[in-house]
Amino acid sequence: MTSATNFQDDIVSFDDEMLILVNENDEEVGHLDKDTCHNGDGILHRAFSLFIFNDAGELLLQQRSPQKRLWPGYWSNSCCSHPRRGESMQLATQRRLEQELGLTADLQYIYKFQYQVNFDGSGSEHELCSVFLGKCNTPVNANVNEVAAWRFIDPAQLTQDLAANKEQFTPWFAMEWQRLTTEFSDELAKLTTIKEA
Repeated sequence: MTSATNFQDDIVSFDDEMLILVNENDEEVGHLDKDTCHNGDGILHRAFSLFIFNDAGELLLQQRSPQKRLWPGYWSNSCCSHPRRGESMQLATQRRLEQELGLTADLQYIYKFQYQVNFDGSGSEHELCSVFLGKCNTPVNANVNEVAAWRFIDPAQLTQDLAANKEQFTPWFAMEWQRLTTEFSDELAKLTTIKEA
C-alpha cells in the first residue's frame, strides 16, 4: 500500500541524458539523447525492466508519474529505465532501483526482447529490453517525480487484472508478464506463489 509520506523528490531523469543505441543483436552502435530516442516511431536503444517481489511472493507495481511523456498514470512493473552512455547494465539497474524506489536487490537476468509501441502521438518506446527478477523487503521510498503510487499484488490477481483491464497497464509490462508466466514460470515460481505446471 502506498504511503503518502514515503516519497523522495530528487530529479533523476533528464531529456538530454545520453542513451545507448543498439542493433537487433544488442551490439552498441551509437548514443543519442533520451528525448530524441523516443520521438516518432523511436530509435532502438538499450533498456531494462525489473520485477521486485516481497517474501509473500507479491510483485511490486508502480503507477507512472503524470509527468511522464509516455504512458503517464499507467500501472507498470516495479522499475524500468535505460543504461546511460558508458554505464553497464548492472550499474544502471541498481542505480535506477535506488533512485526510483529507494531499494536495493540482487537481480537475476531472465531474458531480453525487442519491441516498438507508439503512444497517442506523443512518441514511442523502441527498445531492446533486458528483464530481471529480484526480491526485496525494504520499505519503498518512491521518487515522486517518477512514481505516482505503488502497491504489491498477488501474481494470480495480476494475471486476472491484466486480462480484465489491460488498458490500465503499460504495453511492455503486459508483454513481459505474459512471457514470464509462460516461458519462464520455473524462475518466477522461485519468487512467487505461482506453481510450476
